[in-house]
Amino acid sequence: MKQFLITPAAGKRLIAKALMEHPEIKKTLRSGTLAIIAGTTNGYVAEEILKSMGQENDFSRKRFFRGIVLPPGAPVNPDGRYADDAGFPGDVIITDGVWEKGMRIFDVVDSLKEGDIILKGANALNLDLKQAAIFIGHPQAGTIGAALPGVVGRRVRLILPVGLEKRVSSDLNELAVELNQPGLKGPRLLPVPGEVFTEIEAIKFLTGAKAKLVAAGGVAGAEGSVWLAIPNNEKIEKVLNEVSTESPFSL
Repeated sequence: MKQFLITPAAGKRLIAKALMEHPEIKKTLRSGTLAIIAGTTNGYVAEEILKSMGQENDFSRKRFFRGIVLPPGAPVNPDGRYADDAGFPGDVIITDGVWEKGMRIFDVVDSLKEGDIILKGANALNLDLKQAAIFIGHPQAGTIGAALPGVVGRRVRLILPVGLEKRVSSDLNELAVELNQPGLKGPRLLPVPGEVFTEIEAIKFLTGAKAKLVAAGGVAGAEGSVWLAIPNNEKIEKVLNEVSTESPFSL
């Protein structure tokens, strides 16, 4: 076994590189619709997928999100949203291998069908139960509220790219019951059914190795990092070295 430190930014890049190799995503890129809903991790995913298609021009993950978590003192509006809220480019919707620029999940969800895929990030992760949940601030449940009718009603595949730094220990269904009670303040929480895809799944996809979370944390840029113990093989160091120096996400 070898131990590797993975920062949140490196984890996002690792997840993105692995999803580019996901067989169902590859199939949908050839024929079907892939909807990458805006989010910070999904910005890396969109970047890698569009680059693999030679269509990365005009894409930037700089503003590819609707809501983000910022530290105290960050520039926000009275409603809590990031103050520089202009320039949102839309989600990345790819149909039959062509990026339909400017489209949003709301524009295409009613036409999605079995075989199509939605990628949506998450805010909470229970590793043991393979659960992911999304913070909700919108009164109609935002983009996941729009996506779920396709997922549940028409068997559209939902993949949830989420970094290990978002792990919690509680059952997310129980947490949702607590946080969604009438009279409480703050975001609501929605556990969603889908394929949870973390750095652990990414390593399995890219190298065949089974990684184990063994420690976490750090300072001076390593905040939120995780330590993974991985059976060594010839692919591990190459894959992780490619992402290890990924710069922190910046606005």
